[in-house]
Amino acid sequence: MKHLLNLLAAIALLVWGTHLVRTGVLRVFGANLRRILARSMGNRFTAALSGIGVTALVQSSTATSLMTSSFVGQGLITLPAALAVMRGADVGTALMSVFFSFDLSWLSPLFIFVGVVLFLSRQDATVGRIGRVLIGLGLMLLALRLVVDATEPLVAAPAVRALLSSLGSDVLLEITVGAVLAVAAYSSLAVVLLIAALAAASAVPLDVALGLVLGANLGSGLLAVLTTAKSPVEVRQVTVGNLFFKLLGVALLAPCIGLWLRHVQPMLADATSTVVLFHLAFNVAISLGFIGLTQLVARGVQKLLPKPEQPPSQMRLQHLDPSALSTPSLAISCAAREAMHQADVVETMLNGVLTVIKTNDLRLAEELRKMDDSVDELYSSIKYYLTKISREALAEEESRRWTDIISFTINMEQIGDIIERVLIDIEDKKIKKDRSFSEAGMAEITELHARLLDNLRLGMSVFLNGTVRDAQKLLEEKARFRDLERAYASTHLARLSDNTVQSIETSSLHIDLISDLKRINSHICSIAYPILDSAGALAPNRLRQPALAEQAER
Repeated sequence: MKHLLNLLAAIALLVWGTHLVRTGVLRVFGANLRRILARSMGNRFTAALSGIGVTALVQSSTATSLMTSSFVGQGLITLPAALAVMRGADVGTALMSVFFSFDLSWLSPLFIFVGVVLFLSRQDATVGRIGRVLIGLGLMLLALRLVVDATEPLVAAPAVRALLSSLGSDVLLEITVGAVLAVAAYSSLAVVLLIAALAAASAVPLDVALGLVLGANLGSGLLAVLTTAKSPVEVRQVTVGNLFFKLLGVALLAPCIGLWLRHVQPMLADATSTVVLFHLAFNVAISLGFIGLTQLVARGVQKLLPKPEQPPSQMRLQHLDPSALSTPSLAISCAAREAMHQADVVETMLNGVLTVIKTNDLRLAEELRKMDDSVDELYSSIKYYLTKISREALAEEESRRWTDIISFTINMEQIGDIIERVLIDIEDKKIKKDRSFSEAGMAEITELHARLLDNLRLGMSVFLNGTVRDAQKLLEEKARFRDLERAYASTHLARLSDNTVQSIETSSLHIDLISDLKRINSHICSIAYPILDSAGALAPNRLRQPALAEQAER
């Protein structure tokens, strides 16, 4: 039992080390890796090369698959190009398994020591995240040695020998077991390295080990399909197409295990080399052999998983892609795009308010009020999506962006609520009572509304681009709007003094309306605060200074 627990702990350490490397690399280079993938789609060969490079860094073809699938879901790349990337991604994983197969155990304590020092010294900086990667690499190398040490006494047990010998009678069973291990470990790389270590310790025969390797390759494709099961069709097309290539490759090369053992294995130094080089040869063979079939497979997958037809009113790209959550920088971009759509809905509502005031259109007022439900749903969806992004996996800039998106969506949701209440007031106090604003009052409302729309569009630009100059301009508009609201309130009171009938009838609505427009403007202008705060451009709190002076006098 003790030896079994040691083996399980070593396997868990191997999987955890792989996870640390993957997440650490994505934190440091996530945005750059996305740009590399997006820019390399000119032809299938450059796309495959980018897949090799990205996967070699993140230590996971599954992570590359999810990243690429997200691009397809957002319409940034085509399905054939994504399938070409995946052909390279599998080769990248195989190359890393060859690298880790060398005796690098002497590097393990060095990587762990240096990684811990860097991580503890500056956790939130790039140096700390590089330290996290080094810790992961050190743990992987340590885990591989522990697997070998734990396997030797375990294999000596008769029961274990009987269990392992049962695998050697059925290639299909070996492939199934390998696939299950890859799905459970969330890493085909970790499983292939484990199989190589077991083969080196004579825990499994070589023919069984090669069958398990085929299963691990198949499992990585199945894992990506399971991870994107609830994603849009465009995303699932990538993972299903990649799984098809793996199924075809396993079916064609499984009979070649005997040929590999008979003709290639005698030329290799040890069992570890036999396993990892077979893994590499398998992926190179199916990548080179099938890269010309990406267009054909893409058409087949599109027929198998056609895009559902939607009525024109519902045809909108949903940006909150679940498969992007494994790449925090990509998920942040998805949330920002959905937040911009929420702002577009708010702009439509705000734009329609003036039309309702001028035309007394009850039907339009009802439609605009219903749009507030969409704003609330978008807010809830974005907030829930962001909570699924690990804050620990975010770089400092991405963490700040996470906060900005939350703040922006809250402001948009509150603006929607204010607009809904304004529309209800207009219906009850103006339309149903058949009242009208005075000509001067209507001009004031129109002026405030126009400024408000301009400020909303400027606020959306500030959120999207984070320009300090625009943020300062937006904050200046807050003071101008406040002064304008006070001036119009005063002129309205002057009209009441002149006994203007229309002003008297709509006085309550007029005062409430310009006050609500000022509140909306305050929410819009608050978009600028995080930008200016991070740039150190916020002026000192004017309320705090007199209080400090008063305390000093005391």
